[in-house]
Amino acid sequence: MRGCRRMTHRPLIHFTPARHWMNDPNGLVFHEGRYHLFFQHNPWGIDHANMSWGHASSVDLVTWTEHPVAILADEHEQVYSGSVVVDVDDTAGFAGAGQTALVAIYTSLSTTTGIQSQSLAYSVDEGMTWTKYAGNPVLDRGSRDFRDPKVFRYDGPAGAYWVMVAVEADEHQVVFYRSDDLKDWTQLSSYGPAGAVGGVWECPDLFPLAVDGDPADERWVLVISLNPGGIAGGSGTQYVVGDFDGRCFVPDGPAPLAATSTDLAQLDWLDFGHDCYAGVTFSGLDRGRPLLIAWMNNWDYARAFPATTWRGAMTLARTLTLRTVDGRAQLCSAPVAPIGTEVMRVCGVDLAESVPEVAVPRVARVGLRARVAPGARLEVTLCSGGGEQVAALRYASGDRVVELDRALAPAADGDAGGMLPGVSRAVIPGEGDLFEATIILDLTGVEVFAAGGARAITDLVTRPVDRLMLGAHGPVRLERLTVHDLEGAQ
Repeated sequence: MRGCRRMTHRPLIHFTPARHWMNDPNGLVFHEGRYHLFFQHNPWGIDHANMSWGHASSVDLVTWTEHPVAILADEHEQVYSGSVVVDVDDTAGFAGAGQTALVAIYTSLSTTTGIQSQSLAYSVDEGMTWTKYAGNPVLDRGSRDFRDPKVFRYDGPAGAYWVMVAVEADEHQVVFYRSDDLKDWTQLSSYGPAGAVGGVWECPDLFPLAVDGDPADERWVLVISLNPGGIAGGSGTQYVVGDFDGRCFVPDGPAPLAATSTDLAQLDWLDFGHDCYAGVTFSGLDRGRPLLIAWMNNWDYARAFPATTWRGAMTLARTLTLRTVDGRAQLCSAPVAPIGTEVMRVCGVDLAESVPEVAVPRVARVGLRARVAPGARLEVTLCSGGGEQVAALRYASGDRVVELDRALAPAADGDAGGMLPGVSRAVIPGEGDLFEATIILDLTGVEVFAAGGARAITDLVTRPVDRLMLGAHGPVRLERLTVHDLEGAQ
């Protein structure tokens, strides 16, 4: 956020609210050349309360302009997560002559009964002001855990209609509905329990993607967040690849069994870190070109994370693709970040003989390519200005495990050191001695994309990084390390 960057440790290229609390991204929509990011927001404090929809927009997904609160909590309801669609054909009847309505479908939490139902609000001025629909709620199951509707337009042999993907959180079920007008809904089917069920299911998403870019081989990806029970502990986001016929989602192969904590590594995860939750994709984009943003935090410690006048950040936007990895279709992600200016390049260094120290800007993209001999280990220590370890990125070729370890981060000056759980791990697919990764550093956030984006790790850290210490156990050759300054690109 421009105008707020002098505040200590506020990320510069990740969106943060100017003031107060933020969690899940909501209603991501691209319309008339702008990306709109709505988000769970407390307009009056830095704690999780008074849930309303905040609003920001961008033309490049990096520089954001924050707008007034879009949909405000009132004495009857808190405004929980949901989605926004562009109602091009005015199916809901909210647009006047010459207008196009944006329609928000959100979870209404009753302040008197605790029931969660689905409601509508609409905007006819490009998302700047919103009106709650007088006929709310439009879908009520009488449940306290029915939430997070993601709505999209489905065009099939029987014609076009709206599909809602929501959850019965405690039952570990994704429920599918259809509507012609966004107001009257009919249930189609359900999916689950399956996969990770160690916590409530939240914030589902469903979108098509071509495998390896082949339009003749299209799959559907069902994304499900859960808390707790994530792969790194606490909040996490799993996904399942399959088919959707406009009525039912069917996974490729047998549905994953409901998994215990020891089975989690056998499932597919959007991100293997602690701090990538409730991620959803933008509506309004071309089919098969999803862009996703997630909340860069974890419910294990989000409420206690040190804050002054603001609390909460989003991940960078990520482009998603579906590639054949280890013989099956897997999600791959790539960050949307400024190009920046190259400020450092190191090539052809045997790390067993030399331990380079590399200065990095506090907002940077680091590109890493190394040959790690069988049984060897590469280690990149992320250090702060005082020389203290903030985190360590390690790759061991023996078990092909990459890990981001923040266990030794110091606690000082009221920061979060000692509060954050330690190690995030992922197994790198494939074979051979090559290890490649892109690392995004942004003051208190680290995003790692390895194996061409097939493995992502996102973790908050306690303080900015300003140098890297590279080391090795066994033969490791650093083929190339590049550093780009991203702060100057803002």
